Parts: sequence; structure tokens; C-alpha cells
Amino acid sequence: MEPTSTEKNINRKKKDDSFLQLLLWVPTTPLSATHIHISNFPMARAYFYIGSATATSTPLSSSPFRHRKLPAHNHRSSPPLRSSTNTTTPLTMSDQPTPHPSLEVIGGARDSFLPALTSLHTPYHPYPFIAWNRHVETIFAAFFRSLPDIKFRRECLRTKDNGTVALDWVSGDRTRLSAVAPVLILLPGLTGGSQDSYVRHMLVRARSKGWRVVVFNSRGCGKSPVTTPQFYSASFLGDMSEVVALVNNRYPKANVYAVGWSLGANILVRYLGQESRSCVLSGAVSLCNPFNLVIADEDFRKGFNIVYDKSLANGLCKIFTEHAPLFEEMDGEYNISAAANAKSVREFDEALTRVSFGFKSVDDYYSNSSSSDSIKNVCIPLLCIQAANDPIAPSRGIPREDIKANSNCLLIVTPKGGHLGWVAGGEAPRGAPWTDPPVMEFLEHLERAAACSSVGSGGLQHVEASLY
Repeated sequence: MEPTSTEKNINRKKKDDSFLQLLLWVPTTPLSATHIHISNFPMARAYFYIGSATATSTPLSSSPFRHRKLPAHNHRSSPPLRSSTNTTTPLTMSDQPTPHPSLEVIGGARDSFLPALTSLHTPYHPYPFIAWNRHVETIFAAFFRSLPDIKFRRECLRTKDNGTVALDWVSGDRTRLSAVAPVLILLPGLTGGSQDSYVRHMLVRARSKGWRVVVFNSRGCGKSPVTTPQFYSASFLGDMSEVVALVNNRYPKANVYAVGWSLGANILVRYLGQESRSCVLSGAVSLCNPFNLVIADEDFRKGFNIVYDKSLANGLCKIFTEHAPLFEEMDGEYNISAAANAKSVREFDEALTRVSFGFKSVDDYYSNSSSSDSIKNVCIPLLCIQAANDPIAPSRGIPREDIKANSNCLLIVTPKGGHLGWVAGGEAPRGAPWTDPPVMEFLEHLERAAACSSVGSGGLQHVEASLY
């Protein structure tokens, strides 16, 4: 029987969809110098977005992948990929993969990165009972999330000002992994370190993918020694710069990435903005970032948040008390007694932090240390994930407009999650947080794109490319 016009349209649509799927997949193996044909490559699960809603080519010099180190291959110079200026049908907005409506996904890099984040296509399902309240979820994750057993090898880095930070590498990875294995630097939140469950879960996931991981324990955190009368702060980027330089110099053939949580995320984003086009990192992820510290401070002193405030202040006071003799002979406005007995983070910052880093007041410190002002200067791929009900990193502090305007940035906001909670997904309630899969999808997408861009002596000339 002759197919009807409706059946013909359906069949044509299926063929178009199949062709579109083909365009959204690229090989992860290097191209041969003598055979460059799409049929030579397995349809590996490696996403690389081709085409855009505007149908414009993006030169490599202005793309999010321009800073990427290129992995070394044994093949000799292969011919460069041919531009698909007139051969690839541009994708329309209806063709774009869309995230589930339960998630807010925005950013200038939305169309570039969204196809790689397959975990966003399913609804965000907070775990029953635990996630009904943001404080319950935050506390449950902090005290009852499983703690992966990891054996670390500690390296103490003496900084230029004679301070000390502790770098925790996974024991055995120095010889087990190759020199080109991608490196991931993890920055925990305020008073956090390699002992925290959310840090270890991310480490385990990355390591299972063949990544080399190191936890950056700031001064006094994670039992890192304090050797000078100065802690770390939201404003100080010197330690971050030295850690990145050390890792980059030690593994010059590897791409280096970073993931930060809470205050660690604020420091990371400020570092990205400071380095701007000179940043040697190949990509970064910010989680639970307070962004605007003035707004965060306002909310921190309201309602149940006072419990978190006191808990973090106690942690800061404990670290300070252990090293108080270093500060006893300091001149200036230091208030040693107030710092040792602070009942809130604000009191501690007023007595010690803002003095150590030269700010006139604690409000001056907060307003000049917020990473919300740095987003516009970020020039490498950056994924930001926030929870709409985060009690410590308020949603109203997110610099949404700057993220939308930056072609390197993508923002995901979940409806629930608390602070460092995200008790949802397949491993809930005691396993890894919901954020770990999309974070790893994002990082692996960047690493695959780096491998693809190394193909051919001419490299990847345009983001839109076709294989022959």
C-alpha cells in the first residue's frame, strides 16, 4: 500500500532526527593521518555540540576551548578539519536538547554545553522526607552522608609569604596515572577539607574516570599547619595562584580543572576573573557559591541560619585558638580576644580577617570580596550549580544577568538542595549528591573537546566542523 502523506512526513522526520543525532556525536579516538571518514569512527558516547541557533561559526580564538592544552598523539600531522560553512544544516531552537522544567538552566554557554549534560533531561527528584525542608536536608547531608574511604598522600606547600597549605593527593596515583591524565583541584568550603564527604564523593567519581585529583586544604583547614599570622579569606587569591602554578608545572602535558564549593567556589570564581584571559585552567565548576557576600551576610543572621553561623564561627575559633601565639605580637587593630571568642562569622571577620587583609571594616571586606563581580571577566568554561532554597548562598545573590551575558558560563539552579545537600538522584539519600553526575559530564565534555581540537596540524578551526 502506498504510504500516506502523513506517514511520509513521519518517516522523513525520523530520518532528520537520526541525522541530527549523528551531528551531535564525535569520536574520542584520534583521527588517522591517511583515512578521515566518518565511517571509520565508533559512535562513542562523546558529546560535542555542532551548530547553533544563530548558525554562526565560532573561531577557536574566541571559543571557550581556546586555553586548552592539546594532548600529544603519536600520529604525524593530519589534515585540518574542514569547515562546514555551507554543508551543515544549522540547528533550530526546536532541535536543541532542553533540560527538564524542574531545573533553571541559563547562561551564555547554554547551547554549547547543554547537549553534554544528559543528566539534566530527567526531573530533579528530591529525596522524600529529608528534602522537604532546606535545613533538614543541609544537616542530613553534613552528618549522615557516607564518607568514602580514601588513602591520601599529603604535600605541604610553603607559599611565598612563608604560609603553608596542604595538598592531599590520592596515594598511588603518582605512578598509576599517566602524565597526560587530566588533573582536578578541589576547593572545599569554609573550614572544610579533604575530610568532608562531599569532597570525597567528587574525588571518587573523578578518579573512577581516570582523573588525577588533589584536595586544596587552605591554611589551618583539614589540619593544614598555620605558619604565619594570617589565615585564608574570600579576598586572598595568592594561595590559589601558587597551587595552580605548582600543579600546572608538575603536569605540563595535562589539562588542569578546578571545582569549588561554598567559600571555595567564591575564591575560585574570583581567581578566574582575576586571571581572565591568562587563566591556565581548562575549565571550572562552582557549587553553592554565595556570590554576593553582603547579601549572604544579611541572610546568615536571620532565623535558623544563626545555627550555621555559630557552627562555622566555632570552627574558625578552634583553628585560631590552636595558633593564637602567632598573633600575640601583631600590631594594628587585631582583637585577639574577640577572634578567639567570636559567636558569629561576622564577629570573627571583624576581629581578625578584615584586619589581616587590609580592609577598613567587615562590610568593606564583604563588598570587595564577592565573586559576583568577577563573572563578567571569566574567560574559560565555567559551570555554576546553585540550589534555589540554599540558606547560606541566597538565590537572589546569583549574578544571573552577567552569567547570561558571558559565552563561557552556564548556570543550573535546582528547586531544592539546601547548602551542600542535594539529597536527590540515584544515590540518595546517603550516597553522592545529585550534582556529581552533571559536574563530571561537564568536565569530561571539556576534556573530550580538547582531544578533538588536537586532531590535525591545523587544530580545530571552528566549533562547527564536519568530518570527511
